[in-house]
Amino acid sequence: MPSLTGVLPPASDWAVPEAWQAIDFISDLHLSEALPRTFDAWAAYMQDTAADAVVILGDLFEFWPGSDAVQLDFEGRCIEVLRAAARSRSVALMVGNRDFLLTPAFLQDIGVMPLGDPTLLLAWKQRVLLTHGDALCLADSAYQQFRAWTRNPATQADFLGRPLAERVKLGAGIRHASEAGRRQAPPPGGWADLDPGAAVACLQAAGATWLLHGHTHRPGASLLAPGIERQVLSDWDRDDGPARAEVLRLRRDGITRLAPDSATRA
Repeated sequence: MPSLTGVLPPASDWAVPEAWQAIDFISDLHLSEALPRTFDAWAAYMQDTAADAVVILGDLFEFWPGSDAVQLDFEGRCIEVLRAAARSRSVALMVGNRDFLLTPAFLQDIGVMPLGDPTLLLAWKQRVLLTHGDALCLADSAYQQFRAWTRNPATQADFLGRPLAERVKLGAGIRHASEAGRRQAPPPGGWADLDPGAAVACLQAAGATWLLHGHTHRPGASLLAPGIERQVLSDWDRDDGPARAEVLRLRRDGITRLAPDSATRA
């Protein structure tokens, strides 16, 4: 498959079993010790969902400092939730801009299927392009420069070479800055969104008719072009008002948006 216009790398195909009845998608939970009710809602959902598969499209964690974080109490509990869920159903994860240090080897070790960004989902004769979404927010040039820097192998090697305690401290600073940012009023025109032209080009290159992504915290559906649709996942926050948490469920006959506790019923 050709490169998706240079913005995204070539998509990997993921054909799911025909016998599956439902696939759930979630993203942007930003799990941290500071959000205990959000963790509890996520853990209960992962244990009880009626779906055949759960697909996490990035930013499961507010910050993931490296594979050795599994020895930390909170991060260890999160990994045990993933490990237990993966024993009951398929669990797939695509990294986002907060948890990009979750490596494919680490995910496979706990039974979770790593997904490249982007991935072309082939389900019940539907072609759905999955992405976290941040790579397509082209108008935010400062973020794109930061993204390129953080994804540089040399940058990551330097960071991972530091003691875990130092990495955790740096992550706490990122979390505090993020919390402060959430309390600020959005800039004129709102927070950065996907570039429609780039998104359409990526969909056309992949032969997909709709896009499913997170990152922007703008849940809902919209048309990117005639016959080309996108579905944006909700972020989760059960600790700060107003409470937010949503699951997008894909079936043969379409899409439903559910509260996490409703997703336990088929």
